[in-house]
Parts: sequence; C-alpha cells; structure tokens
Amino acid sequence: MLWLCFFCLTGCRQKTESGKSVFYYNESTGIATLDPAFAKNQSIMWAIHQVYNTLVEIDSNLNIVPSLAKRWDIDAARTTYTFHLRTDVYFHNSEIFPGGKGRKMLAQDVVFSLNRIIDKNTASSGAWIFNNRVDSLQPFTAINDSTVQLKLLRPFHPIMGILSMQYCSIVPKEAVERYGKDFRRSPCGTGPFRFISWEEGEALVLHKNDQYWEKDAHGNALPYLDAIQVSFFDNKATEFLQFRQGKLSFVNDIDPSFKDELLTKKGELRKEWEGKLQLNKAAYLNTEYFGILVDENNPIVKSSPAKLKLVRQAMNYAINRPQLMMYMRNSIGIPAEAGFVPGGLPSRNVELVKGYHYDPAKAAQLLKQAGFGNGKNMPEIRLLTIPIYADIASFVARQLEEVGIPVQVEVVQKSLLLEQTAKSQALFFRGSWIADYPDAENYMAMFYSKNPAPPNYTRYKNPDFDELYERALLEINDSLRYDLYRKMDQIVINDAPVIPIWYDMAIHFVQPNIIGFKANALNLLELRNVKMK
Repeated sequence: MLWLCFFCLTGCRQKTESGKSVFYYNESTGIATLDPAFAKNQSIMWAIHQVYNTLVEIDSNLNIVPSLAKRWDIDAARTTYTFHLRTDVYFHNSEIFPGGKGRKMLAQDVVFSLNRIIDKNTASSGAWIFNNRVDSLQPFTAINDSTVQLKLLRPFHPIMGILSMQYCSIVPKEAVERYGKDFRRSPCGTGPFRFISWEEGEALVLHKNDQYWEKDAHGNALPYLDAIQVSFFDNKATEFLQFRQGKLSFVNDIDPSFKDELLTKKGELRKEWEGKLQLNKAAYLNTEYFGILVDENNPIVKSSPAKLKLVRQAMNYAINRPQLMMYMRNSIGIPAEAGFVPGGLPSRNVELVKGYHYDPAKAAQLLKQAGFGNGKNMPEIRLLTIPIYADIASFVARQLEEVGIPVQVEVVQKSLLLEQTAKSQALFFRGSWIADYPDAENYMAMFYSKNPAPPNYTRYKNPDFDELYERALLEINDSLRYDLYRKMDQIVINDAPVIPIWYDMAIHFVQPNIIGFKANALNLLELRNVKMK
C-alpha cells in the first residue's frame, strides 16, 4: 500500500512506478460523507458508487438490470416485489468482521440497509424515496438468507428505479453499529473498490476489491483498475491545469473560462486538441430552467406581473434558446423547445409535447393581451441566480427586456438560493432538475400540488394535473402511463410556471490513455470497466 504515497509525484499518463493503474479525478465541491444514507449530490454519489452496490442498477440504455439481486418477481397486484439475491457476494475485508475477513452479504443486510433509510434516527436525506410508497408496518422482509420481499402501499412503477439509487446501497449492520456517526468516513460495502484512506480536503484513496463478484463478458474479474485517487482542488482553473499536466485522468464538465479554448461553437473539440484528449458527450437526464413562483396567496406573487399566465407564456417565447446554447454553452446541451421532461426516456416527451420556440412578436402580442403593451406599466422582476450561471441569466434578462419585460439579475450563493426557493421567497429563479431515477414521474412530481418545496419549488397547483398524476401512479400499462406523463407535461408547459432552457449533456474531457470510460444519462461515474494503456 505504500506505493499510494507516491501518487502525486507521477502523471496519470503513465502507470505508477510500481506498475499499478490508478485513476485520478478531482471533486471541486468536496465530498461531505461516504454514508449512502446521505447520498444527496453528485460528488457523494460518485464516490459511493465505487464502494457499494444496490439490488438493481441502470444500464446505458436506461433499463433496470440485475446487480446484487440476480432476478425478481412481481405479484399480480404489483405491490409485492420478491428479490432473489446473488450468493457469491462478500463485504470488503474490514476490522468490523472476525479476523478482518469480509463476510457474505445476506438478505438481512438488505432489510437493514433499506429500513435504515426510513428510520427517523438516521435522519437520511433520502427518506423521501419511500414516503407514502412502501408498506407502513413491514415494508422489507428477509424470507431467507437469499430472498428479500418489498411491499408497497399501492402500485408505484418507478420503485425499481428508486432501488437503483445510491441511497439504497447495501451496508453491513456491523459497520453502522461499530462506527456510529463516524460511519460517514469508514465505509464498507460490496462494490468494486474498497476504502483505504480519506484526508478530508486532501485526498480520498480507494483500492481494487480483489474479491469483487462481477466479471466482464469474457469472464475476466472486474474492476481492471488497481486504485482510484480523488483530489479536492476547489478552483476549477487549478483542476483544469492539473488535467493538462496529466495529473488527472478526466475532468467533468468545463469551467466557462476554458470552453472556447477547447470547443468550437458547435460543441466539437478544436483541432489543436485532437489526439491530446478525448471528448466524451452523452445526453443527460437534467433539465435546466428558470422557475416562476405561481402561488397567488403569496404576497410577493400578488404584486408580480408573472402571476399572469399570458406574461409567463410571453417570457417563454422571448428567449432564443438555440442562440443561447451556441454562444453561451458552445452547444453543450439541447435547446428545451418541447416539454419539461428531457429526451432519452421511453415516454418520448421531447418528441410529442409542444413547447415554446423563439417568437418575440408572439411574446409582444401576449404582453399586450395581458395589459402590458410595449412594457407599459410593467414592474421590474428580480431574477435570482448563482455565480456560474450569471452570464446565462444576463442573456435571458436582455432578451426579456427586448420584448418589454424589465428584469433585474441578482447573483446569490447557491445555499441562499436553495433556502429562498424552499421557503417560497424567490419569485423568479434559476433551477435544474436532475433525474433521481429514469422515469418521467420524477419530473412531474415537481408540479404535484400536494408536494412541498422541494420538489414543487414553483408551488404550482392545477387540479387537472393532479388528477392525471394520481392516475399515472396507479397505471400498470406502460403505454397508458406514458400518455398520462405527456398530458401532464403539456399542461405544465401551457401554464408556464417554468421556462425550460436546455436539456443537458454530460461532457467529459478524458486523457488519451484511458480506455472504456463512457458518459451515461445519469452522469454516474462508472469505473468498473475502465482500463489504462
């Protein structure tokens, strides 16, 4: 293990002096915890995905596929799911087990892990995933050592997607009992990599799990990499410099200040970088939008012109999304000119829901209908955004002003924006919604009136929408459910509590010696199949 001490002295274009293949990446926002019960953001999920497994997972085509569960049965009522577990899976070697040798994973571990999420004493940020969905008395049951049963209150088709979330990673009871609150920095799972050390703010080191159960298509043991090292440079410019020097295997996304250096306006790699790095892009289940508070009982809404649907529709028509994407994003993303739900999902909302295209004349006409012809008597609207989206907010504000809607952009820290949107104190705000699981219901939940903020940040309420949403939850026929999703999406777009701007893309810049590293629609860091040459 001492060879890890020399990581930072070697470039990742070569293997370390000991011949070990090490994958390096940076987390500029840090990692708050390695406890799956608190896997609420990307930086935590990426690390946890290396150490743990879930019952099922999502493949590159967004299908639910086996992981720790090799197969499952669903009863006729679609409320009881029976999972048959693999019997060749072991927890990582750890001091928590007798002799330090990892023990076999059992059905009781699954029950413990899932119950832990809903246990109020855990205070998991993921407790919502099972709220009003699983049986209130005995949601999870171990039938025997290799069989687990999950009971729902009523049919809920997306439950399989929920079980693939990092919140649902399987942990051993011994680790939670031994470490208590320190379990956040002493993880023990069944995943492809095992925890070695974590100097917070400095480096996180994971080693290959030599007893990992999964094999590739040719029967070779996974993973191929020997180790992962995560650094924590909080400056994106420093991160990119490290990458250029070969000290990072890849970078996720790109700081706006470097986008023109690397990419053309069409989103292609500039010629001078060809052969020096790989550009890796994929559609990503994330919708970037601007939200509008529409609760007319809220005092800040009562005095706002945006309380009128005609004004909100005008705002949607006023924005030239393709131009914004080309000049502000170097075409990384797809202009959101359909529904709120991004592409890639089987409900095909992007193809079949009618959205807004750039039409300033239509915007002006709608404003006139609303009593604000030529912007006459229109009070200024304050738009809240975070620093990295300030230029995009300014672009949108200018386009709104061109049709007569005065907008004042206010840049605030992310924590303040999250607080104000959660408390319904932000009238007009920048937002994004990344899918928790690959089902359009996850996006439609943002507009169900019985949901709080989050996820219903706009406080949208429409009885017709609510009725369709409740029907969709009970619908077991996929085609009928997808049709309900599209109808809901169209209602939202017509009422315009949001201005969808773009459907996102995951973009990675990868060193040329990295093989098998692919982006995916959930932008999950997948390193099991990565090799280094």
